Amino acid sequence: MTTYQNADLHCHSVVSDGTLEPEALARRAAERGVELWALTDHDEIGGLARAAGEAGRIGLPFLTGVEISVTFAGETVHIVGLGFDDEDPALRAGLQQTRGGRGARAQDMAAQLALVGIHGAYEGALRFVGNPELISRTHFARFLVETGVCRDTPEVFRKYLTEGKPGYVPHRWAALGDAVRWITGAGGVAVIAHPGRYRFSANEEYALFSEFKTHGGQGVEVVTGSHTPAEYGTYADMAREFGLAASRGSDFHSPEESHTDLGKLPYLSAGLTPVWELLQDRIR
Repeated sequence: MTTYQNADLHCHSVVSDGTLEPEALARRAAERGVELWALTDHDEIGGLARAAGEAGRIGLPFLTGVEISVTFAGETVHIVGLGFDDEDPALRAGLQQTRGGRGARAQDMAAQLALVGIHGAYEGALRFVGNPELISRTHFARFLVETGVCRDTPEVFRKYLTEGKPGYVPHRWAALGDAVRWITGAGGVAVIAHPGRYRFSANEEYALFSEFKTHGGQGVEVVTGSHTPAEYGTYADMAREFGLAASRGSDFHSPEESHTDLGKLPYLSAGLTPVWELLQDRIR
């Protein structure tokens, strides 16, 4: 079995809401010491062939990946899929269905922003979109920074686009069980992404992990760009409690916006089962 320490199994390209092409991400990962890499665009696998091709050309071990948006207990939760067959029809249909509501939601977000004097937000956000099917809050945030409404993306999400603020429009995503089944049915492993980001009570978080495990989920991101060092320990304990493998990924989107670069996270702590040990036969 090949062992890896510096695996980075969560990042985004222009195919969803990143700013780099899949090939550029592969090269950046390799340059920064990543030993095993996955591209995990939001609800979209259209960049995987390009990512895999470049990773193969430069000798970077690669796993297929995707990050699926689900609704759980009224919150948007992200489930990363790794090592699946990207030609699987049920997975492809499920992702298409999940992407379907983004356009109407984006129009509603722009209308809300117009009510507080910010006009042209939909057209402005579209300038930052590599794939119009995947227009998202991130693209609106880039427009608000570009036009000087906010200094940077963190300020955007303090003042706009979040619950209770102008421009926030909830969306009903996939069900948790459906997303896990799409991934596992395609031969992959499902992973709860950045659990420290969700605004759950202790009981709700326990319910998320329990239901995820019941549906066939096998992993959780322990070390990720938005977790604090204390949360590394919290979710290492949760991984052990629920018998889940541990994943690691920067959630990198952009050299200008991401505070954690590809390959720059701490290693997983001892005593955890790395998720890539479940995926040895699916590494390209």
